Amino acid sequence: MSNRSNSRNARGDQESPDNLNTLLNHGEDGGREGFLGLNVEHDEYTEEQRRKVKARRRNTMLTATLVFSVALVMIVAILSPQMGWFKRKDFRGDGNGTAVTYTVDQGDTAYKIANDLESKGVIADANRFVENFQEQAGEQFIQPGQYSLQEQMSSESAIHILLQKDKENQNYLAINQNWRMDETFDAIAKATGKNVGELQALNSDVTKFGIPAKFPSLEGWLHPGEYHFDKNASSEEIIQTMVDRTKADLNEAGVQGDDEIFHVVTVASILEFEGIPKDYDPIAGAIENRMNNPEGETGGFLQSDATVAYGLGEKTYQLTTEEKQDKNNKYNTFAHPGLPVGPIGSPTLDAIESAAHPQKNDYYFWVTVNLDTGETKFAETYAEHQQNVAEYEQWCSKNEGKCS
Repeated sequence: MSNRSNSRNARGDQESPDNLNTLLNHGEDGGREGFLGLNVEHDEYTEEQRRKVKARRRNTMLTATLVFSVALVMIVAILSPQMGWFKRKDFRGDGNGTAVTYTVDQGDTAYKIANDLESKGVIADANRFVENFQEQAGEQFIQPGQYSLQEQMSSESAIHILLQKDKENQNYLAINQNWRMDETFDAIAKATGKNVGELQALNSDVTKFGIPAKFPSLEGWLHPGEYHFDKNASSEEIIQTMVDRTKADLNEAGVQGDDEIFHVVTVASILEFEGIPKDYDPIAGAIENRMNNPEGETGGFLQSDATVAYGLGEKTYQLTTEEKQDKNNKYNTFAHPGLPVGPIGSPTLDAIESAAHPQKNDYYFWVTVNLDTGETKFAETYAEHQQNVAEYEQWCSKNEGKCS
């Protein structure tokens, strides 16, 4: 302990005031050289020089602020669309007066509907729409059909219409697949109170609906599905709506030009009566093979029972030899080569796409061997086809009354 004290005292003796002054005032110019040998400059500036220094500092600060602001704006511009910043979450009111017709298809979810409506400018934000829908709808759901909306509607207003709270002002119409034109007219008349004769009269000029003149009637254009029509809608407006949906399907399938449209709609209508959806492609391929090879076994004849039955005004699988030979039936594809004079029903998008893009195969024959399951068998030759026909006839004998 005493040794440590002596040691401190010894160091204390060395750090005398005189020695400290020597450290602080080391150097010959008396005060220019600072503590521990660091020089402290006491430069003298003129007033002009001080102003220039301040100006440089101010310009540097302004430049840095400007660069930062530009960078911030760029970051916001890049991130805001992704993060949804500044996005308007909802419009107000019932719309801006610009009409938008929107179709809800079977199976459409609230999310799909919301995104569609946002893309069409009906609503401001799909997520806000879904949130409001979940709050308002309860156990209700949006029914398939066509709706009249407007641009810039509030979510609440759009949901109000889509949930059909104003059903008393609209007529609901459902058109089944494989219905013929007369069946569709009957359904329209029943749902809307229109006169069937008034609807049938519209066949006199199909071109006013934008249908190629080659079509003999509206058959093929009355699109199956569900609709909601205003109670004041005219017969022409109802038919035009259905025709427009068929046009949309043709456009989606890439079908253009009057001749191609006639070919595709007619073939597609046959497909729906000759097989089930999974067989549309191969049947379409077989139809093309028959028409494109008039020198083959089938001689260019489609030989479709469904077309003959349509011409007879019947729905049957059993045709007599005489009926198949009747050339007075313009829809008789046993007696007339190539396509019939027009469609035999209004096809769906699946059939239209198959008719527009038929499968490439070597088939010329097909027959449904089980009417319950729709199982269809294909053949390249008539001999092979006869074996399949025998299987169909055996099924019919075991299922009495189903093949009539």
